[in-house]
Amino acid sequence: MTMSDVLTLFSTADAAAVALILAGWLGIGWRIEHPGPRPSVSILMAENRREWLRMAIERGNRIVDSQILGMLRANSSFFASSTLIAIGGTLALLGNSDQLRGVVSDLGVIDRSSEVFWEIKLILVLLFMVNAFLKFVWANRLFGYCGVLMGAIPNDPTDPRAMPRAQKAAQINIFAARSFNRGLRSIYFAMAAAGWFLGPWGLLAATLTTCAILWRREFASQSRELLLTRDMDPAEAPSGPDSAA
Repeated sequence: MTMSDVLTLFSTADAAAVALILAGWLGIGWRIEHPGPRPSVSILMAENRREWLRMAIERGNRIVDSQILGMLRANSSFFASSTLIAIGGTLALLGNSDQLRGVVSDLGVIDRSSEVFWEIKLILVLLFMVNAFLKFVWANRLFGYCGVLMGAIPNDPTDPRAMPRAQKAAQINIFAARSFNRGLRSIYFAMAAAGWFLGPWGLLAATLTTCAILWRREFASQSRELLLTRDMDPAEAPSGPDSAA
């Protein structure tokens, strides 16, 4: 089958839906990672990561910091392993596209005789999953770098090397979190890409839903509002018997 034959299997609506999911994936990722008048949760958390490493300078015993970093590495390892399993499952489906074609036919979706038609749709899902896996693996490695830099921070807060090393550790931690978040977004869009099995309109609806979910969680969530609240000065804290009410 030539490339022109493959292209005839897909309609203009299919091409538009694929272009939309790619544009949505790149566009919302760019908006989340770049500060603007309305910063995302990811941008707000970056400053909290810097503050975390600044406070670590004053802690002689950094057990809490190492536990937090260990949790972050464990999360990235878990998602990398899970994504690898999903990649294996998708590759298995590529070798047995007849079964997938039977499932979507049962859902009332118009069947196309060529296996290539379904394999290309699976490849779109696979590409997102592979990208997610690579991002999680890199995030795990960067969190490891952060741990090394954290260990290089002198125990003496007055040491002139303490703040520069803490800033380096914080920036590496931010890079790791950015890679981890990119992996999560790729998983979101991999699930949206599966909507293509229901046709171009299914892919369109799944893409718009995914973008709406990501937008709300980054720009309109309660956690974002909490991050924007100013820390209360101890002098402003309520006092008296009714303060705990």
